[in-house]
Amino acid sequence: MRTAAALIIGNELLSGKIADANIVVLARALRSLGVVFRRVVMVLDESDVIAEEVRTLSKTHDWLFTSGGVGPTHDDVTIDGVARAFDTHVVIEPSMEAMLRAYYGDKLTEGHLLMARMPHGARLAASKSMPWPTVVMNNVWILPGVPEIFQAKIPLIREELGADVPFVSHAVFTTLDEGTIKPMLDRVVSEHPDVEIGSYPRWSGLEYKTKLTFDGLDVEKVRTARDAFAASLPEEAVVRVE
Repeated sequence: MRTAAALIIGNELLSGKIADANIVVLARALRSLGVVFRRVVMVLDESDVIAEEVRTLSKTHDWLFTSGGVGPTHDDVTIDGVARAFDTHVVIEPSMEAMLRAYYGDKLTEGHLLMARMPHGARLAASKSMPWPTVVMNNVWILPGVPEIFQAKIPLIREELGADVPFVSHAVFTTLDEGTIKPMLDRVVSEHPDVEIGSYPRWSGLEYKTKLTFDGLDVEKVRTARDAFAASLPEEAVVRVE
């Protein structure tokens, strides 16, 4: 089973000035590729903290995706943090520099050239759908924090990671609350360990009180768990099965 983590970087996020919009985009993409998204960590713009988290998360997951801190300003320290995590230094990548010079022309500044920096030993990933390259250091994808640009990188990630068996998701909606369904739910959870089962109560609305989700990589196992739970409920308590 392939796994991934994300490191979200930015003072503006932890201060509440801006709400993160990238995690949900990444989560949905990874889910469709059959990758288990196991952890999200959010840190300030501090290169030593970034280095520590990159070092840990990259060792414990197949892929790590960072978001934020790759621009030309003083608080863009992700490249430095990733380089430090792998005990290497930062270099100016010639092809990225050339692209920046071509794009900005006579408006190019030293600040713009900072966006051509990358850890020594990193590679550039690009495709027809995303010609501007993405820096990848070993299993760490260094992505921008700007949501529109982050989202534009998703097709490239899909191409590079490749599609495995995607997750299958089904659901049962019931008029019963979590306290009432707990015995039936516990039994199904115990009998179907390969299926991820979630319970989500609803505090408003009249249609249902609890939504149960059943997720996994094996279609038959997921359906069997869903059907077993639905069958354990009184027929009149089942709003619908998806």
